[in-house]
Amino acid sequence: MKKGRIKVMMGNEACMEAALLAGCRFYAGYPITPATEILEVMSMRLPLLDGLCLQMEDEIAAMVSVVAASWGGGKSMTATSGPGFCLMQEAIGLAVAVEAPCVIVNVQRGGPASGQSTSTAQGDFYQARYGSNGDYSLIVLCPSTAQEMFDHTIKAFNLSERFRTPVIILSDEVVGHIREKVFIPDADQLTFVPRKRPTVPMEEFIAWKADADGVPPMPDFNTGYKIPVISQAKSLDGNRGNAKEADENIRRIVSKIEDHMDEFAEVLIYGAEKAETAFVTFGSVCRAARSAVDMGREKGLALRSVEVKTVWPFPDELVRRALAGAKRIVVAEMNLGMIKREIERVVRQPEIKIELFSKIGGIYPQPQEFLRFLEEKR
Repeated sequence: MKKGRIKVMMGNEACMEAALLAGCRFYAGYPITPATEILEVMSMRLPLLDGLCLQMEDEIAAMVSVVAASWGGGKSMTATSGPGFCLMQEAIGLAVAVEAPCVIVNVQRGGPASGQSTSTAQGDFYQARYGSNGDYSLIVLCPSTAQEMFDHTIKAFNLSERFRTPVIILSDEVVGHIREKVFIPDADQLTFVPRKRPTVPMEEFIAWKADADGVPPMPDFNTGYKIPVISQAKSLDGNRGNAKEADENIRRIVSKIEDHMDEFAEVLIYGAEKAETAFVTFGSVCRAARSAVDMGREKGLALRSVEVKTVWPFPDELVRRALAGAKRIVVAEMNLGMIKREIERVVRQPEIKIELFSKIGGIYPQPQEFLRFLEEKR
């Protein structure tokens, strides 16, 4: 029998429960719909665990504080929505450059700019990957249920520590505010990845010298290790590097993630795995697609839904396998075709029809609309 408890909670609350269970003891943020519940509950719960929750003056300060707390030795996170995510981008680049493990939750809403603050959308797909400047890689997870919000948050903290990188949870208003049963295991039923610490004497420590997996050990501030923490491309000792050293540093922070995708990439299939018609979805739209697959089965239609749970780095090979044998692919998303571009890039078979079922304006797609789309666009 599994140890734990079941609670009915919002996706945002499930995220907070998972973060505390994973050992998060520092949260900095700024209130913004539809992510505010995470800040509100953290402000109540963290002080009871000797943690610290700060409401900052803006999202830039929040993200910089998260980076500093990470270097102080703690597990840290923040949460926001689209406009705040825009403000965080330079500091997210800083987190990448100084390899600070942390978790960033973006509960998406409509845009551009302030957009639709109480409505759902999926328009931050590319911003989550390319929002900061320069070449880099990071990990972006995309939950579709309150349970996945919990599970992905545990996974995000583990991956951030494993790879010394910011990990983004790309949620949306539907996932953030839906109330569902969530199974919360006891802590001893979960695995938590520890931060890799230096094992050599202080005088032999080289700040940014990586192990074979491309990840350098990370000491905490004020523990005696000499480690310049700068945002520039650097040499192994942490000082500003020459062209060759900059090249090597940038390639390493990309390859340490993209060469190990088999450790974390996830794509699920729901429905008939051999069906010739396949939906491709991510985030909350996976829910409507699953219902459409069930409704189609009742009508005698063989359908499958391919759900991309790890959206960056984009899991090309897993998506190809999940779509094998499909002759018609319908990409359903709440934007004007962002993940569709990735599917077209990955599939590259002119004979396969790839169509876009797009809903914007803050209106969530209904399962009946999926089936109607298949009929009308035949």
